[in-house]
Amino acid sequence: VQLQASGGGLVQAGGSLRLSCAASGKIFSIKVTGWYRQAPGKQRELVATITSGGDTDYADSVKGRFTISRDNAKNTVYLQVNGLKPEDTAVYYCNAVCRYYSEHGSLLNEYDYWGQGTQVTVSS
Repeated sequence: VQLQASGGGLVQAGGSLRLSCAASGKIFSIKVTGWYRQAPGKQRELVATITSGGDTDYADSVKGRFTISRDNAKNTVYLQVNGLKPEDTAVYYCNAVCRYYSEHGSLLNEYDYWGQGTQVTVSS
């Protein structure tokens, strides 16, 4: 699985962006797609996830401002980021958790894949 992240940029506080994560390869195996971010000097943190079934989850710090969605026809997951704050400044990475099952439904393997990251900078 290959992931291509895009859509970052420089925006003023209160602004919006739409980040995209386009997947290619064995996309049938993707069970969870997530967005993470890493600010300078900080650990990478989870921002939002969406399952293959469409269930979503968000970090408390972005609830109500960020929305994760998917377009299965385009094999793309989006992160709509609204109401941006300077503390949202980070490199945003997309992640895919891929799982492979036996014909009997037993989990055989699980793999993590990462995109290259896209920079989001919010000025005050």
